[in-house]
Formats: sequence, structure tokens, C-alpha cells
Amino acid sequence: MRPAGASATIAARSTLEGAITPPVPSDAFDPARKPERFAGISVRRVVAFALDAMIVAVITAVLAGPFWFLGVISLGLFHPLFAAILVAIPYAYQTLFIAGRRAATPGMAILDLEVRRLDGGRPDLLLAALFVALFYASVAFTGWFIVLIGLFNARGRLLHDTLTGLVVVRREAPQSRSRRA
Repeated sequence: MRPAGASATIAARSTLEGAITPPVPSDAFDPARKPERFAGISVRRVVAFALDAMIVAVITAVLAGPFWFLGVISLGLFHPLFAAILVAIPYAYQTLFIAGRRAATPGMAILDLEVRRLDGGRPDLLLAALFVALFYASVAFTGWFIVLIGLFNARGRLLHDTLTGLVVVRREAPQSRSRRA
């Protein structure tokens, strides 16, 4: 049994969430009803990841370079910090962009992709962090073979997508958005 104020709190939360994230039709992420949202999704994801890897490489070279130099002149004392930065930069890059306003990394945005919860909302910071951590863990344990899972389902979802309840889709065309409004 719910406490007396619980239904009002739930109603207020639903109203607030509806104002922040517009309601999404239940068929929005159904490949049978919206095939355009999933067309070429696997190839786009791979290309987006390659673009993001190039961006991360530049960022890492700029930010981690001084720590490598410190490691050399300190006879290795700062090398653990350099290693931590090599791990933290790609993780932070993907997490912060996926949890951001566009729900996509720059590589994903270039290829018109976005990450969405199954209810249509954008992932929050914690969910994005879990999404990225599970991606790197699955790749570490399978050596990129985990990516093949996306070829065998209509939504192109990978293991980390399924475990977090997220889906990567093509961004809706602007005319589709205006028709709904």
C-alpha cells in the first residue's frame, strides 16, 4: 500500500518527465514500424566509434603527453598517473557525451546516431557510465567479437545496450519531429 502523498509525487514526477522528455510512441524503437531509425545502424556505429577513437587520440596526446614527460624525468614515478589518464580520457569522453544534451558522442552525432532509453528518454550520467563500462568490459573479454551480436538482431543492439536498457538509433529527421508536434 502506498503512503498518502505517494500518488501525488508519482503524478508530479510523470508530469515533470513529460515536460523534459516528450512522450515517445511505443513503436518508436520498433524496427518493423520505424525501419528508417535502424537502417545501416551497425555500420554507422562502427564508423562513429572510429571517428571518436581519432578524436580521443588527439585529446589523449594533448592531455597525457605532459604526464608521460613527467614520468620520464621522474624515472617512472608518474607513469601510473599516465596510465590512469590513458584509461580515464576515453571513458569520460564517451560517458559525458552520451549523458549530454544530444545523447551522442561527436562521432555518433556526425553519423546521425543517438542513444536512447527504451522509453525514449536520454540516458542520465549513471546509466551512460554503466553503458560505457559494460562496452569496454565486453570488448576486453571477447576481443571485439561481441560486436557481431549486433548483426543478428533487428535493432543492431549489442550486449551492453541490452543490459542497460538502451538503444542506439538514427536521429529522427526534422520533418518527422514537426509532424508529431
